[in-house]
Amino acid sequence: MLLFSITWGAVSGWWALVCLLLGLLYAWLMYRQPVNLGDRFRYLLSVFRAVAVFLIAMLLVSPLVKSSNYQPQKPLVLIAQDNSESINTFHPAGFNPAKFVDDLGKLKQQLGDGYEVQEFNFGHDLDGGLSKNFTGKQTNIAAALRQLNDRFVNQNIGALVLASDGLYNQGADPQYEARNFKTNIYTIALGDTVAKRDLLIGNVNYNKTAFLGNDFEIEVLAQAFQSKGETMHLTVTEDGRQVNTQLIPVNNDAFKKILTIKLNADKKGIHKFNISITPVKNELSTQNNTETIYVEVLDAKQKILLVYDGPHPDISVIKQAIEANKNYELKASLLSDIGTLKLNDYSLVVLHQPSAGTFAAMKDLIAKGKTPLWYMLGAPADVPDFNAAQKLTRISTARAEMQEVFAQPVPDFSAFTLSDSTLQKIAKLPPLLAPFGSYTSAVSNGILFKQKIGSVATSYPLLLFGDDGGRRIGVLTGEGLWRWQLAEFESYGNHHAMEELFSQSVQYLTANANRQRFRAYPAKNIFDEGENVLLNAELYNDALELVNTPDVKIELKNTDGKNYSFLATRNGQSYQLDAGTLPVGEYTYTANTKLGDKLFNANGQLTVKPLNLEIRQSAADHRLLKNMAKQSGGEMLQPSEISRLADLIRKNENIKTLVYEDKHYSDLIDVKWVFLLIVALLSTEWFLRKREGEI
Repeated sequence: MLLFSITWGAVSGWWALVCLLLGLLYAWLMYRQPVNLGDRFRYLLSVFRAVAVFLIAMLLVSPLVKSSNYQPQKPLVLIAQDNSESINTFHPAGFNPAKFVDDLGKLKQQLGDGYEVQEFNFGHDLDGGLSKNFTGKQTNIAAALRQLNDRFVNQNIGALVLASDGLYNQGADPQYEARNFKTNIYTIALGDTVAKRDLLIGNVNYNKTAFLGNDFEIEVLAQAFQSKGETMHLTVTEDGRQVNTQLIPVNNDAFKKILTIKLNADKKGIHKFNISITPVKNELSTQNNTETIYVEVLDAKQKILLVYDGPHPDISVIKQAIEANKNYELKASLLSDIGTLKLNDYSLVVLHQPSAGTFAAMKDLIAKGKTPLWYMLGAPADVPDFNAAQKLTRISTARAEMQEVFAQPVPDFSAFTLSDSTLQKIAKLPPLLAPFGSYTSAVSNGILFKQKIGSVATSYPLLLFGDDGGRRIGVLTGEGLWRWQLAEFESYGNHHAMEELFSQSVQYLTANANRQRFRAYPAKNIFDEGENVLLNAELYNDALELVNTPDVKIELKNTDGKNYSFLATRNGQSYQLDAGTLPVGEYTYTANTKLGDKLFNANGQLTVKPLNLEIRQSAADHRLLKNMAKQSGGEMLQPSEISRLADLIRKNENIKTLVYEDKHYSDLIDVKWVFLLIVALLSTEWFLRKREGEI
């Protein structure tokens, strides 16, 4: 439905009366004298003339025409179906998961044309449509709710139907995310809350890395349900060799105990540990009796030196973020103490806000050394000396001022890879303070983040990496990392983005310190089941310059002897391989290439570990589903009550069609039908006068 009205705005409405009087006066002057026309005919022509003049005069006044377009929007019913393994593994006798999905799919037909129904399924991620395969290895209910809320923001969401067992092993508590939905949530309680006879490993806490010769600990949460009087027999094997065994008496029907197991890292490499509980008679499931973890034993930590002139809150943030990776050991040192250190012992030197004194004290290392450097600028940094010390970027500034800059990820950055979640998080973090001025960069595909000043995206680098005379260099042009750390923890409850950013940056800067001509390495040594396996490769010419002219072939081989052959793709000046998802197991890889008449090869190993999160807990959490429904004004239903769902939605007075008004303003002169009416009136008047011989 489309309606029009006149609005005067800054023009007085009295002008309409003036225009009408002008039209009447013009018609009276034209037809006041007796003519060879009948009175009724003369009056008709005078009306035509008065209206035409009135419209022409109104065009000169130019009022606004307001058009209102009313669009009805049907209520949107969202269905989110849990597609994780636990739904198909633990359920009451007689429950058919596939039939339930069919019954859930009938809701669209039952509601009819008065509702718009959108169907989704989720495990770790949200996907379109309902699914019967129940293969999700992880469950993140909060992420599914957040994605639905973001996708349908500002739309008429009438109801959300959540079909789940209430168990989640990824993400935050979904009750908090559900509060962002301004609609009723109807939950369908799947699974079985009655605990059955079952022994299981609830969780394993451990460090993914250990160092050769050291002892390390793993924490195992052993649980037992309806098994009072039994004795749990827990064993730990390392690469098939038994290294620990324990007997744990079960003294109640809801038994939990955290076991701390001390192990020794006696051999370098990736080691596979199996933690298992011997099954007992009539146990519900034996799948959750075993957990496999992988620990990488390293020969030694890489040493990193952080040099600073004075205290700053960023220093502790840098130290925490780098040392979150157990491969790195960071020493923070005042510039005044630099003479007591052996700089050649360090794989990377971080220069925090280097002043003129820093460049003078470390002149030989900066000018002649080959140790990678990471410059972190700030207000005290000496910009002219910084420009002279490296060739990656140049800052032109006439005054010592700082300005707020946000991080803007660069899609074509190719030095290393950050996860999408990390890039999205960093883009939302508070601004850093960078020196005011204009920036130029001499690196291609080496800028990870550009500066965004307010809402204006610039080409100025915020964080960039590159090669300067055979040495790897990093430059962070802003200070205020402590703001990033606080903001990330406040929003997400962890520091994962900061830790990944520093871990990958340090790995890039310290890689190939001994200048191997060809190297291939995985993005990490242990990948989760279902995760894409990524490998990187670098090839250097005789001048130790990165090249990627020849092809690089990479072959992966698992312990069963199955081979996977790939051709790496060129990525900037190096190579990258996305091998996709691979079956669970241990793999060796071999990469080879040819530059000129020289053959190069590199090899290593990686592991794809299984995810057993979905079978760690068998009893459904219907309390969570009931609370979510209650706090939203909805209701929790059992699968047998799914036929009631359509009636509940139809009878809910809050779920209704909304009509949205879209207002549009335009000048009268832009309305084409006004011109057509004027032409029609004047043409009709002229034709009638011509026919009667008045013209």
